[in-house]
Amino acid sequence: MVARRLAEDSVQPAEFAFNNDNAQWAEKRIALYPVGRQQSAVIPLLMRAQEQEGWISRAAIEKVAAMLDMPYIRVLEVATFYTQFQLQPVGTRAHIQVCGTTPCMLRGAEDLRAVCQKKIHPEAHHTNEDGTLSWEEVECLGACVNAPMVAIFQDTYEDLTPERLEEIIDAFAAGKGDTIKPGTQIERHNSAAIGGRTNLLEEPTATREKFVPPPAPEAPAAPAAPAAPAPAPTTAAKPKDVTAESAPALKEPARKGAKVSQAKAEGERLQADVEAKANGKPNTAMREGAVGSEAEGGKVDTGKAPGKRTRAVPAEGAASAGTAKAPVRKVKGADPAEVSPSADKGGIAPLFTAPVGPKDDLKLISGVGPVLEGKLNALGITKYAQVAAFKKADIARVDAVLNFRGRIERDEWVKQAKALAKGGVEEYRKVFGKDPR
Repeated sequence: MVARRLAEDSVQPAEFAFNNDNAQWAEKRIALYPVGRQQSAVIPLLMRAQEQEGWISRAAIEKVAAMLDMPYIRVLEVATFYTQFQLQPVGTRAHIQVCGTTPCMLRGAEDLRAVCQKKIHPEAHHTNEDGTLSWEEVECLGACVNAPMVAIFQDTYEDLTPERLEEIIDAFAAGKGDTIKPGTQIERHNSAAIGGRTNLLEEPTATREKFVPPPAPEAPAAPAAPAAPAPAPTTAAKPKDVTAESAPALKEPARKGAKVSQAKAEGERLQADVEAKANGKPNTAMREGAVGSEAEGGKVDTGKAPGKRTRAVPAEGAASAGTAKAPVRKVKGADPAEVSPSADKGGIAPLFTAPVGPKDDLKLISGVGPVLEGKLNALGITKYAQVAAFKKADIARVDAVLNFRGRIERDEWVKQAKALAKGGVEEYRKVFGKDPR
């Protein structure tokens, strides 16, 4: 990168000041930054100074540094680093920047540079004799598809030929630069193909209509509030007298409309208890000819609960119960395979006879966890060989008891158990290609 230095003292102005409009703009720009960050406005203020004078002088740098309370060297570093800042005087009517990067160079940028050297000055960053025009070569200006091109201040002029650039320079030198239209200088639409369109040549035939969404459905009406429950009847206004029909001591209804006082009705009830020899205790004596649950036979367990005393079941056609005492028999002890203490307490009854010996780790079967292993042990399943020997009937029984819904076949328990029973974890790895679980 070429070293960038300030212009010679002979061309440096003695002082610099923003005009009124630019001074107000600068104060507003500085106020946009938070307290302690106002120095971030250095680039906008330098650009404004360049727009006003055409280039950045030493006096302009010192003015910006004073406005932002920055060291002079810091502002000088910014001005000399960015090539957008002109450190030498430029033409008062036009400063032409010729793009010299690869696309423009391939399309004739060297011819454009030769035109500038002929019509303005042989060297860049020098003005013509009148001081109205100057030029320089710059890096890419971002219009490669319209190469070659130049920029004059903030406008670009594209698709140039040497002849067209000479016409543009002459117009600016005469003070008629506003008659030149920026952009492409040939019959071309922006950056479209020079020879015209090459695709999408057919006119569209489809008609499109704007989609209008249907209206949203109306919200359903809120359900009616339930009716308030009727108040419970009270006895606040009822008389304490009762009718004859409701008196507990009366044997039969009295005449319609007859009434008895509460005290009289209570006395008649007590009198009825005396006549019936009632003493307030429940009567446990059995009635003669009692049947059903009141009979003595109805109090005796005739089931088959193991270890309980029971009566013999009457022969078919005989009376089911009576006062005669039936002989007592002892129920035969139950088979442990049919009834277990866990089943008697509401647990899981065993379906298989657990083999002798230590239990296998059923959790190595994929799909069996600690809880499920406990349930399988309760069913009498403690060995891999038992699971490996499962038939369809066995699978159906276990599915029904534990509500597996096909898990045994889905997770291939039988296949896993066969591998584990045959050779343990090593055999499992050979068959399934992975460790169990």
